[in-house]
Amino acid sequence: MKNFIRPNILLSTELTIILIILIVGALIIIATRFRLVTQTKKYVIERLGAYHQTWGVGIHFLIPFVDRIAAVVTLKEQVRDFEPQPVITKDNVTMQIDTVVFFQITDPKLYAYGVDNPISAIENLSATTLRNIIGDLDLDETLTSRDLINTKMRSILDEATDAWGIKVNRVEVKNIVPPKDIRESMEKQMRAERERRQTILLAEGDKRAAILRAEGESEAIILRAEAQKQQAIREAEGEAESIRKLKEAEALGIKLIKDAKADAAVLQIKAFESLNKLADGQATKIVVPTDFRNIASTLLASAEVMKDVNKVDK
Repeated sequence: MKNFIRPNILLSTELTIILIILIVGALIIIATRFRLVTQTKKYVIERLGAYHQTWGVGIHFLIPFVDRIAAVVTLKEQVRDFEPQPVITKDNVTMQIDTVVFFQITDPKLYAYGVDNPISAIENLSATTLRNIIGDLDLDETLTSRDLINTKMRSILDEATDAWGIKVNRVEVKNIVPPKDIRESMEKQMRAERERRQTILLAEGDKRAAILRAEGESEAIILRAEAQKQQAIREAEGEAESIRKLKEAEALGIKLIKDAKADAAVLQIKAFESLNKLADGQATKIVVPTDFRNIASTLLASAEVMKDVNKVDK
């Protein structure tokens, strides 16, 4: 009896251990089937090999052996810098152009199932689009039409990638590298253009300086002439004022004498004073006429005084 009970106990113990292992394993599997989806991501879920749904933000559970994650898609704007592509311009110049594409995934389902390797598809599509656009432009237009190239490429890529759940926001031409001989020719042309502009600027500077000097000299001459004119006017006005004041003083003196009713004696004294000034202390002989009304006598006396002066000088 004891021998029969012992195997049953052993069997029960083994079954309990197996059951515990199965339960722990199931709990581990269940715990690992939970997924936390963050703000900037989307999960594409397949059930039994077919698309089931797209998970957004939150905690989700994958049914073991039934569901699987087909793709994890980021909703952030992405940037891809593609390798330089050889392109040929309209005038048969081969150059290297590399582009930068800014895009964003808008439909995770189309992104997961629309095309195999979407990034490679965008790179190849951008290369062919770039070749088509540059093929319609010559070298000079290619070098000066980056905005045109960017706009056309963005429009074409955005339209083509709609079926893949991708929106192309911007396309930028990063570098345009012409052949070496073209670059050397362009550098020579740019150097010649800079030298030409420098020569023009120097000539215009000299011309402007000469004009300013001439204008300065002209203004200086005009100002000097105006100053001389004003000086002459003021001198003339001063002289006229002086003469006017002198005449007014003489007139006032005559008026005062007249008002004082001077007699003949006073007039003779004034005549003597005038003769004294006339002699000025240089004559040795002064002839004084007795009758001052006799102008002829006065003139003869004056002539006699002048003869004496001349003799003294000799």
